[in-house]
Amino acid sequence: MYALLRERGPVHRFPTDRTGGVWLVLGHDAVRAALTDPRLRNDIRHSADREDDGGHSIGRNMLQTDPPHHTRLRRLVAREFTGRRVESLRPRIRRIADDLVDAVSARGRTDLVAAFAMPLPVAVICELLGVPASDRAAFRDWSTGMVHPADPASANAAAQAMTDYLTALVEQKLRRPGDDLLSALASTAAHGEDELSPEEPLGMAFLLLVAGHETTVNLISGAVHALLTNPDQLDALRCDPSLLSGAVEETLRHDGPVLTSAYRFTAEPVEIGGTVVPAGESVLAVPASASRDPSRFPDPDRFDIRRDTRGHSAFGHGIHHCLGAPLARLEAAVPLECLLERLPDLALDADPADLAWRSGMLRGLRHLPVRYTPRRPGER
Repeated sequence: MYALLRERGPVHRFPTDRTGGVWLVLGHDAVRAALTDPRLRNDIRHSADREDDGGHSIGRNMLQTDPPHHTRLRRLVAREFTGRRVESLRPRIRRIADDLVDAVSARGRTDLVAAFAMPLPVAVICELLGVPASDRAAFRDWSTGMVHPADPASANAAAQAMTDYLTALVEQKLRRPGDDLLSALASTAAHGEDELSPEEPLGMAFLLLVAGHETTVNLISGAVHALLTNPDQLDALRCDPSLLSGAVEETLRHDGPVLTSAYRFTAEPVEIGGTVVPAGESVLAVPASASRDPSRFPDPDRFDIRRDTRGHSAFGHGIHHCLGAPLARLEAAVPLECLLERLPDLALDADPADLAWRSGMLRGLRHLPVRYTPRRPGER
């Protein structure tokens, strides 16, 4: 569908039940231009169709703000979310991956989403932020309930439960801080030259927890699915492990976990791809379409781990480029390496046509049945 629309032009307006209408931006160049245009704002108060005053259900976070507030919030997180801190997680990610493989190695088959792709990033982001292990199952349920709700009532209930939990957790971190990111944010909220308002640590925690695991679940399972359904590429990776990062980047380009950007709102009339979008309109850039644009990526529907993937839009572009991109890449590469080493005969245990995918802003497999030769836990 995206390909058909791109042939007709890079920008199209569609009616929607919630906002009255939304403009989709689909072409590679148009998406990158839209994501860097300062006239497209993230704050809902620039929308003519808003039904509220721009309040945030769970605090205030970087995804819902514009400069200068966005600049301040991102700077505060970035100084705690350093490359060194992310890289220091590599051994721990590998131990988590090994433990998860140990737990299912004797079975001979499993659902890779439930048994591996879901619990791994939950454990990593919760450890980084300082969420107790005993609370992680509940957090995972709330997060799934908000991102993939059965109905509006269940989404609201999950959001309220998450709000109550994070509010209590931030207060706990203020009383008994630890060596974790949430403690650092809570401390900054209490004092410091870059003081946060009381609701901002809550919003930042929500964004990092939900965005930091839901998307990575889909990236891990999507990478395994892409390799298992493209055996020539899987064979190439087995023969040359140096292609691992290429496999992750090609997964991000070819079938990444994020279909669309967050909503942007035109603060004034904006020309995008030759189309003028009036002020106050809702706009969705579509990275999934931009990353399959043949004008940038030849033969874009082919999965090729040797491809030059530079310019894909899976992590966005511009000032809202995903702050957690290095961690997401690490959380995909390390588990893939583990699976290839520990389960060398891993294979799909279902017809690819029968697999069900979640859709919306995020895209991912609901289940990924796989089979392999049973092994004793810890067997290499």
